[in-house]
Amino acid sequence: MGKLELVQSLKGHDGRVWDVCWHPEGNLLASCGEDKTIRIWGREGSKWVNKAILTDGHQRTIREVAWSPNGNYLASASFDATTGIWDKKCGEFDCSATLEGHENEVKSVSWAKSGHLLATCSRDKSVWVWEVTDDDEFECSAVLNAHTQDVKKVVWHPHMDILASASYDNTIKLFKEDEIDNDWISIATLDSHESTVWSLCFDRTGTRIASCSDDRTVKIWQEYRPGNAQGIATPGNEPIWKCVCTLSGYHSRTIYDISWCHQTELIATACGDNIIRIFKEAPDSDPNEPSFVLHYTCHKAHSQDINSVTWNPCVPGLLSSASDDGEVKLWNFEE
Repeated sequence: MGKLELVQSLKGHDGRVWDVCWHPEGNLLASCGEDKTIRIWGREGSKWVNKAILTDGHQRTIREVAWSPNGNYLASASFDATTGIWDKKCGEFDCSATLEGHENEVKSVSWAKSGHLLATCSRDKSVWVWEVTDDDEFECSAVLNAHTQDVKKVVWHPHMDILASASYDNTIKLFKEDEIDNDWISIATLDSHESTVWSLCFDRTGTRIASCSDDRTVKIWQEYRPGNAQGIATPGNEPIWKCVCTLSGYHSRTIYDISWCHQTELIATACGDNIIRIFKEAPDSDPNEPSFVLHYTCHKAHSQDINSVTWNPCVPGLLSSASDDGEVKLWNFEE
């Protein structure tokens, strides 16, 4: 069955911790929260310690943080309707740019794998795509108004400049740049959840998406490209995404976050019932009708709602979580 064991509790935030994000090299962890600060944690010997506290970047709650693919920049999304860009060019982390334009709280921020694009989303129902210029300026290249409600999450494809967003309107949208006229367009709507889609993540290949919702289900979506062996129609010669698995009956409250480990292929969920759950695809699973099993349940992982879970990109089994209880926790999962 495997076991999830607590490595360390990281304390320091005042109030809810909304998000945790690993540095691409896996050696630093950024956390952010209600106290308007970002904390950077790193290992010293066998312990993780607070290396830096980033303040003065935002006027309100910081909802999410994201490291750039090269690890040189940290972006922060805030309820003050701005996105901060932090770097260490002067030796210490400094907020070197503030991206403005959203009308309401910025809920999520994500870097494309190429490092040349950044996406943000907001309660104003819009998704913005920002282009990173050669001299580290940020220019808005698209404002996408495909959703009809608050947009909760943006995530880039692991290999391509394709963007996924999750919304209060119960849908997931996929976007890409149209090569002919350079406009960003919506290329797919993933519609199966019955309530707010809080978060989503891609698998290692980028051909699957896992999403989680206020409807207390996890859904696995599979991409089918033109000419697929299953004979599934692809109108307009664009890939289509089908919901191939629904995990229901496992979570008793809203599922706020989901993380698909690109090394072990385990899926972790963060839930409003204070539990971290780990799912694993069954060995004899049919890729077009996959079955996932509940591999491990960590009761009372936190004392309040768990807002974020994320697997370390370099250390298999190392998981971080963040909660309304003000704590960041590090866990180790061993098969």
